Amino acid sequence: MGRHPMNRRRFLAGAVTSVAAPYVITSTALGNASTPPASERVTIGHIGVGNRGRGLLSGFMRCPDAQCVAVADAYQDRRDQCARIIGGTAYGDFRALLARDDIDAVVIATPDHWHVPMAVMAARAGKDAYVEKPLGISIEQDLVCRRVFAQAQRIFQYGTQQRSMAHCRFGCELVRSGRIGQVRRIEVTAPDGGEGGSTNEIAVPPNLDYPMWLGPAPEARFTASRCDPPGTYWIYDYSIGYLAGWGAHPLDIMVWGSDADLAGPITVQGTGEIPDRGLYNTVWHWQIDATFGEGVAMTFKPGEDSTRFIGPDGWVDVRRSGIDAHPKSLLDVQLGPDDVTLPQSPNHQEDFVRAVKTRQPAISTLDHAVRSDIISQLGDIAVRTGRKISWDPVQEMIVGDPEAARMLTRPMRPPWTL
Repeated sequence: MGRHPMNRRRFLAGAVTSVAAPYVITSTALGNASTPPASERVTIGHIGVGNRGRGLLSGFMRCPDAQCVAVADAYQDRRDQCARIIGGTAYGDFRALLARDDIDAVVIATPDHWHVPMAVMAARAGKDAYVEKPLGISIEQDLVCRRVFAQAQRIFQYGTQQRSMAHCRFGCELVRSGRIGQVRRIEVTAPDGGEGGSTNEIAVPPNLDYPMWLGPAPEARFTASRCDPPGTYWIYDYSIGYLAGWGAHPLDIMVWGSDADLAGPITVQGTGEIPDRGLYNTVWHWQIDATFGEGVAMTFKPGEDSTRFIGPDGWVDVRRSGIDAHPKSLLDVQLGPDDVTLPQSPNHQEDFVRAVKTRQPAISTLDHAVRSDIISQLGDIAVRTGRKISWDPVQEMIVGDPEAARMLTRPMRPPWTL
């Protein structure tokens, strides 16, 4: 796969003729029974290779139809190490990676505040994108991202890997097939946030391009807690905390198993705490209550990663660790031709590569990413304003509260824009 396969084929042909380097063309490059030749693989650049980014890099390296060729990271040691692992090129500025016309797709695993700006730039550069959750740090970012990917006709895969777990798919199929009756209530839980974080300014490490790391976020003094987890998740300039950072997983299951959030106006209210000491200042200890258009109630609070759908005929509880139901007989249901079946994916990274090659949607779409992220964002706004928020899912706007509506956007530090 590639928009410029002949360029790579010429490169391979030239390498074959080199007597001085008989091992330039490896068996992996030429392909075998299970691995296509390099000219037919999806070429991938990785942006952000910290802990999660390295895990994704490892996963994509195991995909037979993929070839990882470049990495970009604000930390020099991270990018250099990962570039050596893949035998590719390291970039301190991700824009140089996006400028390469021989890269088909990118994997974005940066801190949250970079997800949408980088994804938008990737789509405009003609790249498909696998983007870690959560999506944006504002609803405006979510909507811009969706619009740009639609206009550019690029493939998007959200990093909600439970979509590629068979038991999660089965639980959502049970719900969509009406096996518990019409959904009346949805209970969502996700791990809580936290407080703390050093506010003492220290020198920026010599291996970090700190202005690039900050990017569109406000200027800030460097501290030991700022650029590493949990700071990257629990500092409001970079995230809305685990409301979205972890909530993305069970809320994604909510929209996979039900369209209740699309049925009509949504009202959201909530309580929570915002730490007043230390560096971390995202909402934690939250309790979010929402009502969807057809009267379906949703609660969202801290707990184990879980999505429970409740209807008049029982309930289905979907967790990454497994599935439970009442009555238990639901777990033994054999879905038939009249039931709803959802797309199948045995592996999240391989599914993205498949989507890039076939131009068919990936298992975790951008439309669903936007829907689940909006719920997180509305919950955060409700807690911060202390008011009930009304959302029109057709117009995609907060109604009746101009102050809250202004929170749909976040300023970006020049020269970065959407």
